[in-house]
Amino acid sequence: MIHIILNIIVPVFSIIFFIFWVPGFWLSNVMRRCYKSVYPEELSGKVILITGASSGIGEHLAIEFAKEGAYLALVARREKQLRLVAQNAKAMGSPDVIVLPADISKIDDCKTFVYRTIKHFGKLDYLVNNAGVSSLGFFEEQSCFHNHASVLDINFWGSVYTTHFALPYLKRNKGKIIAICSTASWFVGPRLCFYNASKAAMLSFFETLRIEVDSDIDIIVVTPGMVKTNLTLDTKLEKGNALWIPALSSSTCAKDIVNCAKRGDNYLTNPFWMKTVFLWKMLCPTVLNATMKLVFISRAPDSSSKKSNTLQPDFNLTS
Repeated sequence: MIHIILNIIVPVFSIIFFIFWVPGFWLSNVMRRCYKSVYPEELSGKVILITGASSGIGEHLAIEFAKEGAYLALVARREKQLRLVAQNAKAMGSPDVIVLPADISKIDDCKTFVYRTIKHFGKLDYLVNNAGVSSLGFFEEQSCFHNHASVLDINFWGSVYTTHFALPYLKRNKGKIIAICSTASWFVGPRLCFYNASKAAMLSFFETLRIEVDSDIDIIVVTPGMVKTNLTLDTKLEKGNALWIPALSSSTCAKDIVNCAKRGDNYLTNPFWMKTVFLWKMLCPTVLNATMKLVFISRAPDSSSKKSNTLQPDFNLTS
């Protein structure tokens, strides 16, 4: 009986509440964004740790933060490429950059590079959880799930490990966490079931953590769409008809993320039009799913073939 009553009362109350509350919320949010755009946060002197910084969005974030005069701790597995990024960051204005080769899927590595960052700079203001990988292929075609475990280990657990060790230091300075998730966390695409699941888990984790840490740490959830990285050039993506999707450049995406952080926004979906896809997902899921099947499965030239997936290091579909 209680649920029967709530099934009537709660929807009616919610509709009335949103009619009167949403316009005021939007207005206050617009005013706050305007104010923060005029008076953004000063990033000069901030210590920023970026994972997956050797390529893609991570590399360009390092450059953009360097232009702001921030100190950088750069993490990735590919040390040679990481050092090139560090050199470019210094040339762009960063006072000091340290290179921390590590595998974020290993908890000891995460503990070590966070400790080395604190030891070198004495503090931590920003943590950017960007590192990620992706695997491609239809679920029914998979025979070895060990490779797919790496997707969860890096995308999800790597972010969890790093955040856990960085949290006490971020609290001291009321710092920020930037979680580079993906529109794939809610706009799921075929052939990417493990990647989608890892990003959905990451999104849920940081949404939960936002409530737990509340005023101590600001958490910015970034959900980019298709971004031009090495992964988007993979021939299997082309066979999956994904290259027709308009893609942002990594540099443009990185600039938007930095501006979002300076304004203190809680969310960023880039490009903006992808937000309308979320509405389709909520209001017309059947239509959206049918469209995804038509575009990514029915039209795919290899949709009936049995092909194994490949694992791409240090970058993900959106970063």
